[in-house]
Amino acid sequence: MNKYKICVYAISKNEEKFVDRWMDSVSEADEIVVLDTGSTDKTVEKLKKRGAKVEIKKIDPWRFDVARNESLNLVPKDTDICVCIDLDEVFEKGWRDKLENIWNNSLNRVRYNYNWSFDEYGNPAVNFYIDKIHSRNDYKWTHPVHEVLTFNGNNEKFITTDEITVNHYPDSTKSRGSYLPLLELSVKEDPNDDRNMHYLGREYMFYGKWNESIDTLIRHLKLPKATWKDERCASMRFIARCYSNLKRYDEARMWLDKAINEAPYLRDPYVERALLEYQLKNWDEVKKYCLDALKINNHAKTYINEVFSWDHTIYDLLSLSYYFMGNNKLALENVNKALEISPNDERLKKNKKIFEENIKNGE
Repeated sequence: MNKYKICVYAISKNEEKFVDRWMDSVSEADEIVVLDTGSTDKTVEKLKKRGAKVEIKKIDPWRFDVARNESLNLVPKDTDICVCIDLDEVFEKGWRDKLENIWNNSLNRVRYNYNWSFDEYGNPAVNFYIDKIHSRNDYKWTHPVHEVLTFNGNNEKFITTDEITVNHYPDSTKSRGSYLPLLELSVKEDPNDDRNMHYLGREYMFYGKWNESIDTLIRHLKLPKATWKDERCASMRFIARCYSNLKRYDEARMWLDKAINEAPYLRDPYVERALLEYQLKNWDEVKKYCLDALKINNHAKTYINEVFSWDHTIYDLLSLSYYFMGNNKLALENVNKALEISPNDERLKKNKKIFEENIKNGE
């Protein structure tokens, strides 16, 4: 017999291709409620057919926090545990029993395992904790985009588990075009929020707005609340990327040195420095920073981590640096390590043949 009443809630718009997979995933809940914000496909029809309770409401002007709060309002007041999960996300089976085993009435919220993306071999590429499972009262969503669940009560109590996992399979055809203006609005509404200042600077970088990105990320670093070293390091790395794109390489190096000093326990700034030196064909420096990165084996579970710090990139860069420094044996040794991680990479395979041929010819 179930110990708690659990309700899944979500927002949707034109998600018909995900409905069956999502409903299969969340079917362990007692109730499923969805706020549809204007689907023109069969999302609503399919959700209702599968047993979800759906209400339709257009949010204008669009804000993710408003939509999330409207969907949370659909959750019955007698619900013990609320579970917010998007339609492009999938729970691994058995999540309800695992949740009930760790939940108690003194808890407010659960952190659990989230695979945000996967590599071509189906292995998690970006993995971190999220915390969208919570008690019914004292919560609301805040910020127009990159919205967060905010607790308005006293003494919020978390529990963290690796037993519950959600996998993310995003729709690559959906536009992120609304994110930049919404982030600008978010920073305007709360200029002291460090998280969204960082996100805005990153978004400017994604758009190639190098100077706007640099200015915004420096604003992030100056905020009193900007104390999380991992995120500060990321802002410094992004500033360096912008300077590199502006071909101001000395400033890029300076900011990467700052990033390394800020978070010397992370691989990312070392690899990013190696990538910069690769771009400039400074092979000794490529080797140095790759070897420094490999000394770090702790892969912390945060969204800040870069895929290139943990995939084949470091060994690929090492193989190339050794090759251009005239050491084909070490080039081959490292490209083989890269191929262990990415065995289908055609460029790596071609490089391996070149190194083998050079060794065969005595080079």
